[in-house]
Amino acid sequence: MDSRSFFLRVVASMCAASSLGAQERPQKSFEEIVNAPVVLELPGMAEVKVRGNLRYSAADPNLLLDVYSPPSMKRGVKYPVVLFIHGGAGAASRPKDWGIYQSWGRLAAASGLIGVTFTHRLGFPAPLLGESVADVADVIDYVRSHASLWNADGERLCLAAFSAGGPLLSTGFDRQRPYVKCLVAFYAFLDIQQSDLHRTHEPEERVRAYSLIEHLVDRHARAMPFFIARAGLDEIPTTNDSIDRFMARALEENANVTLWNHPAGVHTFDNQNDDDRSREIVGAALEFMKLHLR
Repeated sequence: MDSRSFFLRVVASMCAASSLGAQERPQKSFEEIVNAPVVLELPGMAEVKVRGNLRYSAADPNLLLDVYSPPSMKRGVKYPVVLFIHGGAGAASRPKDWGIYQSWGRLAAASGLIGVTFTHRLGFPAPLLGESVADVADVIDYVRSHASLWNADGERLCLAAFSAGGPLLSTGFDRQRPYVKCLVAFYAFLDIQQSDLHRTHEPEERVRAYSLIEHLVDRHARAMPFFIARAGLDEIPTTNDSIDRFMARALEENANVTLWNHPAGVHTFDNQNDDDRSREIVGAALEFMKLHLR
């Protein structure tokens, strides 16, 4: 089964639940799920400037990024950057072109930030953790080296990951990257040590290294502002378990974490649960980014 088929099978099954968890929705197609926009809209989203399909790496022809800039940019002002990290769909699926990530890019730009969406090699069944972490590092280097072209501030970055992209946030805990100011995780794997998929396809030391829970022993990681959005009805195995274990350890270590839970939220609730709680959480995430990137 390829990554597209896996994504469709898992996500479609979850999107059959209603936002109240009591009634069933018609099953949606893959295209309907991934191309649905985030349920929050902000003024100025339609006027955002987009630079598309910039090649940031020669490792794969699908390693491309898009840059979303605020509709009104002041001369001489540098705008902080949010990099949006998709889940395990593989680079060939071009997740940056999906409606969910396009709208996140526009939401960031309409909030006065530079939004960057990009494709990376995280996939299924082999996660390719080493390759996808290298892709994230390459994107960061590309964005920082080209920041002046976009009125971007390469010294103020936020990494925002979704679903299986959670382990790639480990890049943000690197002490050699002081320009990463905050992290955001939406329904994301925060500990993959109990994931059979990762344990089968990745060496033990890599699984441990990219399990965010293991970074909490480090003072720098504990101090990093970290926003976590949890889907109460998430049906992807071990996702919520990983979040719950991470939060328990984070509280024990007195880490700088913020948790928002959507009791009726399914996986990808930000574009599938069209309700006030989803809009509240998405809005809170944007305010969190702005606060820690100001």
